[in-house]
Amino acid sequence: MVASKGAVLSMLMDAYQKRDKVGLIAFKGTGAELLLPPTSSVEMAQKYLEELPTGGKTPLSHGLMKGYETIHAELRRDPDTCPFMVLISDGRANVSMNGEAPLQESKTIASMFRKECIQSAVIDTESSIIKFGLAQEISNALGAKYLALEDLKADSIVEAVRSSAPFEFSVPSANFSS
Repeated sequence: MVASKGAVLSMLMDAYQKRDKVGLIAFKGTGAELLLPPTSSVEMAQKYLEELPTGGKTPLSHGLMKGYETIHAELRRDPDTCPFMVLISDGRANVSMNGEAPLQESKTIASMFRKECIQSAVIDTESSIIKFGLAQEISNALGAKYLALEDLKADSIVEAVRSSAPFEFSVPSANFSS
């Protein structure tokens, strides 16, 4: 998580220099919360990022849906926005919104991003000896660039995410889960 937070801080600085906006959504317990609505304030984003809790249950579908809603709200405000979502998770969804199997529900919501051509990247934080590949499944449903955290350093996370964007790196948004 330290590397992930360092990467997001680097993305924030990059976004600030380009006058892009960054939003931050946390999903834990039984839901998701928009901690930081899209803003160009690096100071505010940094404050929320430092206080970001990790651990516990993973309501991944809640986080994805909140990200989807946040992106659409921003697009209504500014139709010229080029959204780019960064999901940082191990993909182990274990809380459902509608009673479906949590992983399937997450993949269904992720496919909404893909259908609307909302660009994204997934940074897989799975670090156990036995790999389940759940973040890879979510990445596939999103149509996202897949990146394994264990293969990246904080500075290369930023470069990997930046290189996965089909445009000048713009409007990153991050979801976190442990």
